[in-house]
Amino acid sequence: MSKRLFVVLSLLIVASMLLAACGTPAPAAQKEIKIAILAPLSGAVPTFGVSTRDGALLAIDEWNAKGGVLGMKIVPVVADSQCEADPAVNAANKVIDQDKVGYIIGEVCSKASIPMSEIANAKKVVQISPTSTNANVTLNNDGSVKPYTFRACFIDPFQGTVGAKFALDNLKAKKAFVLFDQGNDYVRGLAEAFEKAFVDGGGEIVGKETYTSQDTDFSAILAKVGEAKPDMVYLPDYYNIVNLVTAQAKEKGITAPFVGGDGWDSTDLDKTAAEGGYYTNHYSEQDTRPIVQSWLKTYGDKYKDKDGKAIVPDALATLAYDAANLMIAAIEKAGVDDPTKVKDAMAALEWEGVSGKVTFDANHNPIKAAVILQVKDGKIVYVATVAP
Repeated sequence: MSKRLFVVLSLLIVASMLLAACGTPAPAAQKEIKIAILAPLSGAVPTFGVSTRDGALLAIDEWNAKGGVLGMKIVPVVADSQCEADPAVNAANKVIDQDKVGYIIGEVCSKASIPMSEIANAKKVVQISPTSTNANVTLNNDGSVKPYTFRACFIDPFQGTVGAKFALDNLKAKKAFVLFDQGNDYVRGLAEAFEKAFVDGGGEIVGKETYTSQDTDFSAILAKVGEAKPDMVYLPDYYNIVNLVTAQAKEKGITAPFVGGDGWDSTDLDKTAAEGGYYTNHYSEQDTRPIVQSWLKTYGDKYKDKDGKAIVPDALATLAYDAANLMIAAIEKAGVDDPTKVKDAMAALEWEGVSGKVTFDANHNPIKAAVILQVKDGKIVYVATVAP
């Protein structure tokens, strides 16, 4: 190739590059902000995880439809944390270290949220649990508050106290029997709070029995319940255990009503076995407030069952929706994608949620009311609202 031809070709290449550069520029990548949703999509309580995921995703969809937050599209990162400590820790480390998430919605269960909170605070990631009610979720062992961890639900001492007050005042119970899983932080916390409030209110605990989450035969402890003849039985566990215990209790002819906590709230609760039972919860779809009725329609329009019928959101979905809104509202209030500033904005936030107006106390717990629901004639019926 001659030197002249080489120069000509070089000039042509440079010219073509300049023309390309003067063409339509490539669109700038839209800024994004990642929010993780960690929930039990497998394991013992998968309905909890599905409801939590769907409620949080709906809130994120609504914010994105309005332009996201701080001009950024919100990208959800969903992981299965199984309502167990080890899977929850693994999921938290993964979304933080690999997905570079600075904000977490989750977990559902206290025994998973507590170890997850240790990671979130060590790595300065803001965490809000929709439904973990154990007091230690937001508190360190020395009683100090975990600065990066919040919750959208009331705590066990309040829920257990409400259950005891209802048993004493409404059921006129004087004697109670308590059944609980000693290895479950949520269940144990509720049992302890109920027992204290029931005794302080003048009631008597006529028996306490423990079991494990792997147990399926409760005949031995139910025999003791039958012998004690209590006015009511407190069973603050998840729906999968409640289904087994209440079904076996009916087989043994135990007629005393069972009372429990928000772990009963599931579409998979055996309403035949749990018939006549009561439980504390975070909201009721029978609430006539406009925000609740709007939520029911929005959720039902988005999610359908296999027959195409609108799904009624349970408390898990509702609290996840509120938790996601609280997280994103805190980011908006902070005015910057910075977890250290978002945590401060969250602590000072006031938000009107479906489950009630939320403000946070010094321990990052929301100040809000609880409802009492009854399993009656195969349906869940609203009984009362109890404010703090």
